[in-house]
Amino acid sequence: MGGLGTVGNPVRIGIVGSGPAGFYAADFLLRAKNLAVHVDMFDRLLTPFGLVRAGVAPDHQKIKSVTKMFDRVARRPGFRFFGNVTLGKHINVPELADFYHALIYATGAQTDRNLPIPGIELINSHTATEFVAWYNGHPDFKDREFDLSQENVAVIGMGNVAVDVARILAHSHERLAETDIADHALEALKDSKVRNIYILGRRGPAQAAFTVPEIRELGKLEECQTVALSSEVQLDPLSQLEVEQSGNKTLTTKLQIIDSFVDQTSQGKPKRLTIRFLVSPTELIGNTEGRIVKMRLSQNELYADDQGNLRSRSTDHHEELDIGLVFRSIGYYGVPLSYVPFRDDWGIIPNEAGRIEDMDTGRQIEGHYVVGWIKRGPTGVIGTNRPDAKETVELLLNDVMAAKHLHPVRTQPEQIVAELRTRQPDLITYEDWLCLDAEEIRRGAAQGRPRVKFTSSEAMLAVLKAQRSSQDLAACE
Repeated sequence: MGGLGTVGNPVRIGIVGSGPAGFYAADFLLRAKNLAVHVDMFDRLLTPFGLVRAGVAPDHQKIKSVTKMFDRVARRPGFRFFGNVTLGKHINVPELADFYHALIYATGAQTDRNLPIPGIELINSHTATEFVAWYNGHPDFKDREFDLSQENVAVIGMGNVAVDVARILAHSHERLAETDIADHALEALKDSKVRNIYILGRRGPAQAAFTVPEIRELGKLEECQTVALSSEVQLDPLSQLEVEQSGNKTLTTKLQIIDSFVDQTSQGKPKRLTIRFLVSPTELIGNTEGRIVKMRLSQNELYADDQGNLRSRSTDHHEELDIGLVFRSIGYYGVPLSYVPFRDDWGIIPNEAGRIEDMDTGRQIEGHYVVGWIKRGPTGVIGTNRPDAKETVELLLNDVMAAKHLHPVRTQPEQIVAELRTRQPDLITYEDWLCLDAEEIRRGAAQGRPRVKFTSSEAMLAVLKAQRSSQDLAACE
């Protein structure tokens, strides 16, 4: 059989989660020098690629092209995908340890940070995550409803997700019809009455988290004029000093783009997007039916804390906006996994550079690792996960070479497959995904779109059943 890491006795790794962090980790594992490694990847959804499929905006097809690299990883010898498998339902962590020398958790940040203000529970108050998942066709959110009959919408937050939400609301139907947006969202947005969109940030333009490409797009919307207020765009002395000392050319470019939005007229466009800085929602005000009708805002000022970081605080100036629909995008948290330590205050799995640590002792828990947002929090873009995964994988491989790993008792490749099929008859393989992928692309081509997504697990399983009955799976390649 040979020693661990030989062809006859490969290092077996289980990865929970099939988003970018998981795939980057799989790539580095399968590229390990002088070490045979096999990777099994698990996801509760039937489809792989995580937020690239369910989170990246439908008008950002170029960003989604990273899945071509992930596809190459998935087709390499030693890789398997097991979709429609929920950790804690179909199999748990101690059971997985019977099959693998190490486990990597790549489950992301799945919940939203709460905004504890009066009225946040009113009708038409939503998280941005719900809306993004809905328009991207995530099966868990396909039946959500959003009141697009409202003319005035506020998006709370200054990150790329907030900008995505605002841009999708601002796009013309013709532009959206060129994308892979979910059919139900395309139809609902066609009848949208949204005319005024606000993006609200508690700090100034120099602290805004959105990237240059995202903010630049807002100036190129066909049916929506993007504007900013000169009084809020002008940098305060503390921000001006911060910008000068940073020497950050990207930040300078971002500020120049924001400046270009000041004092813009509508130019005949039917929609208006206003970017507001230095404001914080303090209350959502409802009518007798419990629906949002107004938002109360506090105007803010910046100050430096003891560490020199610029923070916001309320002033005595307040205002109200007529608002009928609210999306909040102010941060994300991970979700705890059974049998795995979790830091509730940070929303991550406690770790040191990717090695999971015991909460009480601070010691490494051998054989258990973490990558991505569940490791470091919701920071960075898709590519940020690559060096993050590399860091974790290098430590994992070093630990394996030092015999610091799990000791599986069921090491035959088909044993995990047999176990999973007993517990989940509708197990999805990567070959199954290739069939679904081919069918989505075929349906999209008929409409001049990148793809038309399946938005329900039932529909996906029905297609696979039909394919299997005709013994046509090989044709999906």
